[in-house]
Amino acid sequence: MDKKPHIKPYLYGMLAGFGAISLSILFFFFIYRFDGFGDAVSKVTGILMPFIYGAVIAYLLKPVCNTIEGFLHRIFPEKLHSMANMLAIAATLLFGVLVVYALVMMVVPQLITSVTSLYYTAQTSITRFMQWVNTQEVFLDNETLMGYFNNVYDVIADNLTALRTTLLPSLQNIQGILSGVGVGVMNVVTWFKNLLIGLIVAVYLLASRKKFIKQAKMILYSVVKPHWAQLIQEEVLYADKMFGGFINGKILDSAIIGVLCYIACLIFKFPSALLVSVIIGVTNVIPFFGPFIGAVPATLLILIQSPIKALWFVLFVLVLQQLDGNVIGPKILGNTTGLSSFWVLFSILLFGGLWGFAGMIVGVPLFAVIYDVIKKLVFHGLRRNGQLDQMTVYHDEFGDPGDPAPAPVEDEGTETEIDIDPGEE
Repeated sequence: MDKKPHIKPYLYGMLAGFGAISLSILFFFFIYRFDGFGDAVSKVTGILMPFIYGAVIAYLLKPVCNTIEGFLHRIFPEKLHSMANMLAIAATLLFGVLVVYALVMMVVPQLITSVTSLYYTAQTSITRFMQWVNTQEVFLDNETLMGYFNNVYDVIADNLTALRTTLLPSLQNIQGILSGVGVGVMNVVTWFKNLLIGLIVAVYLLASRKKFIKQAKMILYSVVKPHWAQLIQEEVLYADKMFGGFINGKILDSAIIGVLCYIACLIFKFPSALLVSVIIGVTNVIPFFGPFIGAVPATLLILIQSPIKALWFVLFVLVLQQLDGNVIGPKILGNTTGLSSFWVLFSILLFGGLWGFAGMIVGVPLFAVIYDVIKKLVFHGLRRNGQLDQMTVYHDEFGDPGDPAPAPVEDEGTETEIDIDPGEE
């Protein structure tokens, strides 16, 4: 009986050492087998892609569904609330389909018209330029320079003709071309299949969203202690508020910018007004880099048809983005993320490099959630170690309103109400 207390420290030490060695082996296994691990993740992601599409669609339409459902609950009696919920879901999906349909009907015809106009405008501009060159004595007296101009003209004219007409492929390339076309068709069919199933999944998620929330809460409280469960629940609510507020606000902000750009394009008679406005509005969803990304192709569309108007369009975009950054954006979004410009730039570059266009959109709110978790852990550590004076100095110097306000501690062993001690019952 006397030896058991002496055995426990050794037993705990052995278990701790075994755990550390096991984690190290797993860590190096994932490093050296990262390709296989990444392939497995990609395969699982591909299988679950319809559910990912459905979750994204349901999350974007959730505010609309909640608004319609609340309105129907006010006008329907309580015994018909279940029917009101189904009507709200149907109205929400109809709203989403109509929005997508309107965008497609606005963009596709304008895109076809713009491409056709660009082709004929480029061909006419090149012909006029060569006619001007042939009237200049400086070029006519230089046979070498005229030869260069004629060769360039022939090449550009041939390429434009090739773009307009369909070239018959050689017999050696028929199999490769058919294979590439088959792969492209299969990708399109797979995308439409995933989107269709995703719409069905979105309906289930919208219909059962409250039930799923309750189930997740029960699972959470069954796995961890109530103190930890409460903290996790608060952080999930914060993440939902961050993502929902940022993404929905950014979409509304971009829609306003697109409408203002379209009105200005009609007033100043910029070419391809609708297509240019859609490009500016869509790319404006991306924080920080969005205005520059959208301005480049939009300016090129106008430049080919009218260089002078392209210059005026660049000046207009600068004014529009200043209006958005200083007036419209702050009114709609406010200081939603609480991140400085440095961390916004960092998050866009990091997650944009990892996940592409989608990463540039969700990177800012995702990093804001990570930043909030780290900030709370840091402040908890300061309280636990009795270093609250550093928090006070930080607030005095930088005055970050998003940080928890420093609270006085009466005793050294007393924790404040933001305590995340895992040992607390």
